[in-house]
Amino acid sequence: MSRILLIDDDLGLSELLAQLLELEGFELTLAHDGQAGLDLALQHPFDLILLDVMLPKLNGFEVLRALRTQKQTPVLMLTARGDEIDRVVGLEIGADDYLPKPFNDRELVARIRAIIRRTNVQPNEIVQPVHTFGDLNLDPARQEVHCQDQLIILTGTEFSLLFELVQNAGELASKETLSEKVLGKKLMPFDRSLDMHLSNLRKKMPERVDGRPRVKTIRGKGYIWLP
Repeated sequence: MSRILLIDDDLGLSELLAQLLELEGFELTLAHDGQAGLDLALQHPFDLILLDVMLPKLNGFEVLRALRTQKQTPVLMLTARGDEIDRVVGLEIGADDYLPKPFNDRELVARIRAIIRRTNVQPNEIVQPVHTFGDLNLDPARQEVHCQDQLIILTGTEFSLLFELVQNAGELASKETLSEKVLGKKLMPFDRSLDMHLSNLRKKMPERVDGRPRVKTIRGKGYIWLP
């Protein structure tokens, strides 16, 4: 049973979501302010955190910043519909995805399952080999990346994006394909999620010894990982 932490000060919505997610087979823990949510997130293991932006004591961005200094637990941010800046800031800080309020129950459950499926590593699964691509070593089982003998701390979404790109090095990886494989959703107009995850990935990766860029953006189409 996957464990989910919901941090939201809307008591009515929280109770409704608790009923929905428990019926879907999830174990839900509730927090109604940012500080209480952060404390729970740091003290206990969760498979996913549902994090509202507007919270008392600490807002959602403050919670996420503090969380990312210690843990890479997947985070799905709940944002106000039409508030693009909240989504961009959340992704920059390290959110795995966002969902604008009000949302459809089925879409919420689908997003949760997609994120957990790509980030939750089961110890009993078949051992997967470590993949080497140039100066990168990717371990899918541990969701770990080593570059130039240095451990690179990535979120589950960033790891999935990197793995998809390097597996198809030298070829154009379209935004549509990456959105479905990495984010588990169809690409929507004006959705900047992939751009933000790639930007975060670029910032975390060390420069190549020869100084060449690691990835090339083909505007409006996708990305090419340069071998």
